[in-house]
Amino acid sequence: MSGPTAQAQDDFYTLRLMTYNIRHGAGMDDVVDLNRQAAVIQDAMPDVVGLQEVDSVVKRSGRIDEAAYLANSLGMYGTFGPAIPLTGGKYGVAILSKEQPLSVSNTPLPGSEPRTLLVCEFENYVFATTHLDLNESDRLASLPIIMEEAARWEKPFFICGDWNDKPGSTLIKDMKKSFVFLNNIIENNTNFTFPADKPDRIIDYIASYGRVVRTIRKRQVINEPKASDHRPVLVEVTMNLPTGIRLIDNSSQSSGAGGTQYTFNNGDAIYDLTGRRINSSSLRKGANETPQKGIYIHNGKKVLY
Repeated sequence: MSGPTAQAQDDFYTLRLMTYNIRHGAGMDDVVDLNRQAAVIQDAMPDVVGLQEVDSVVKRSGRIDEAAYLANSLGMYGTFGPAIPLTGGKYGVAILSKEQPLSVSNTPLPGSEPRTLLVCEFENYVFATTHLDLNESDRLASLPIIMEEAARWEKPFFICGDWNDKPGSTLIKDMKKSFVFLNNIIENNTNFTFPADKPDRIIDYIASYGRVVRTIRKRQVINEPKASDHRPVLVEVTMNLPTGIRLIDNSSQSSGAGGTQYTFNNGDAIYDLTGRRINSSSLRKGANETPQKGIYIHNGKKVLY
C-alpha cells in the first residue's frame, strides 16, 4: 500500500480526495453492481475515498460486506462506519484508503434515520465522511459535533459526504466560517452532483478545516450518470512540506554545529515525519532518557535535533 503522492519537489506533496454516495451498490437501473462503482473509483485514482449509503451483509445487496469488497477490488484499506441495523446486517458509511488508518472513530449524529461521522487518522492528515439527515434541524444539530471533532486534531482535517443541503443553505453558510470547500460549489451544470442522470443540485462536498492546503490542483464532478444516483466528486490538493532548520532545547541553548538554531519550549507541538505527535520532554536529557536525534516537525517547519 502507498501513501499520498510525493512530488519531485521537496516542499509539497499531493493528495487526491474523493466522495461518492454509492446507493448500496445500486445504479440508476436499480441493479446492484459494485464492479461498476469500483471501476469509477479506480479511474479516479484517489488516495482516500468517503462512501455513503454502504451496506454490510444486508439482504437487498446480496449479504455482501460492501466496504471490504470494494477495498479488495481496489487494493485499498476499507473502514466501515455502521449507522443502523438493517435486515440482518448494517448500513452506514465507509472510507477506502491507500494507507492503513492509525486510528478510527465512529460517532453518532442526529437524524430521523440514525446517522454517523466516521473518522480515520492517517500519518499526515485526518479524513472524515458523513451522510447528513434529510431534516434541516438534524443537519444543523450535527454541525457542533463535527466542529468539535475537527478542532481536536492537530493534523490537517478533511471531511466529505452527502450532506443533503445546497450551497446557499444555512448549514453550508455556517460551515464556511470554519471550513474551506475544496470542490466547486458554484451552482451550475458542471458542478451539480445529484441526481446522477440529470443532475440539478449540489449536495455532495469535500472540505478542509481551515486553510490547510497549499493549492487546489483539480476539482471535478465525475461524469458518471449510471453507476449510482449520485455523481462522485474528486479533488486534488497540494500540502506543504516544511523546510529544514535546526531545533535546540531552550534549556541548554546548544544544538551542535550547522544549521539555523531554533528554540522550542516544553509543551510545544512537535511531530515526527510520519505526522505522529511526540512529547517535547522526550527530546530533553533526563535521568532515565536520552533524546532521540533526528528530523522533526515543529511549528510547521522541518527541524533537525
